[in-house]
Amino acid sequence: MSTPNASPQLSPTAAKEAWRLRAFSFSFYTIMAIVVSYFPLYFYDRGFSEQQVGILYSIGPSVSIFANLIMGLASDKYRTIRKILTLLLIGQLLMIVLLLPVHHFALVCLIIGGFYFFQTPLNSLNDSLILLSEPHTGRSYPSIRIFGSIGFSVAALLIGQFLQDSGSGSTMYIALGAIAVTLLLSLLLKDYQGSLRKIEFGGFFKLIRKPQIVVFFLLVLVLSIAHRMNEGFLAIIMRQMGANESMIGTAWMISSASEIPILYLLGKYGHRFKELPLLAFAGGTYALRFWLLSIATAPEWIVLIQAMHSITFGVFFSTALRYLSIIIPDEYRSSGQAIYAVVWTGFAGILAGTVGGFVIEQHGKELFFQAGMTFSLLAAAGFLIKHLRSR
Repeated sequence: MSTPNASPQLSPTAAKEAWRLRAFSFSFYTIMAIVVSYFPLYFYDRGFSEQQVGILYSIGPSVSIFANLIMGLASDKYRTIRKILTLLLIGQLLMIVLLLPVHHFALVCLIIGGFYFFQTPLNSLNDSLILLSEPHTGRSYPSIRIFGSIGFSVAALLIGQFLQDSGSGSTMYIALGAIAVTLLLSLLLKDYQGSLRKIEFGGFFKLIRKPQIVVFFLLVLVLSIAHRMNEGFLAIIMRQMGANESMIGTAWMISSASEIPILYLLGKYGHRFKELPLLAFAGGTYALRFWLLSIATAPEWIVLIQAMHSITFGVFFSTALRYLSIIIPDEYRSSGQAIYAVVWTGFAGILAGTVGGFVIEQHGKELFFQAGMTFSLLAAAGFLIKHLRSR
């Protein structure tokens, strides 16, 4: 509910600003599609083992822990998101250029670490910008974020088909083009501000130590481990089962496209439901999804199961951000989003990348997905208990 005082007025160019945010989200999630769907295959096809790919994948989450905090705190301190987005995209371009001629694993690790330093904070900053734009554009978070899902799904499908013909060696050149377009679009964005109150970071650190917030982040961590395991290794598992780039791209397209109706419905009707039961529901459906993946015998089944991304990630991510906006005040929005990103992509990604690669290599996909199912059930139970205790 909005408060009667200090309510920002709708911008006279609200429609134009909203479409620029949508275009940026579309383009930014194109980069995400390349990084998530095709970076693992690029390195795997260059001769790196599953464990080495797992190490490369875990570098991103490791770097994201301090990258997200630095950029989130800088955004709140200097009261700008757009300029930081532009700076991060320039950094990504430079890192990809440096990566192209490198083949030695240690050097690849170093450069990919630099890339992830500039890439991982983008998600939380983009979410912050969209959430802060709502009073000025009159558009809800899901109505903007849905274009990110469209961008991811279109890119996953079309790039997969292109790589099927050209080979995975073209991946980094496609990434360069997507980053360049996103950089240009970032220059058209408007900066939105939260509360004009002076930022006191001592108050922020006291805030995130509250039991209510600590428990929430712990439960997010548990569920995130399962999600990141699937995200980091699904393409490799499908390749080992006989899938080509086109089928892998189709799987990622289905998962991302399935978010679109859920984000629309949550944007229109989500406020009618309490956040914690919805998060418990998402955890339960994640468990079912991973159990089905553990018994899948052909890559075609995995493609179909990816449609469950809608009622797992779609419900979880949108609802978790809504809950976070309730428990974190506006003046700490970017910093709160940064902490969330550290948990969601950082700590969870490190565990998923290092442990996940070992489990697949030593024990196979069945135990791998059963571990994801277990984490999901634990998170679902935790969110449900938290809801019942808060009544």
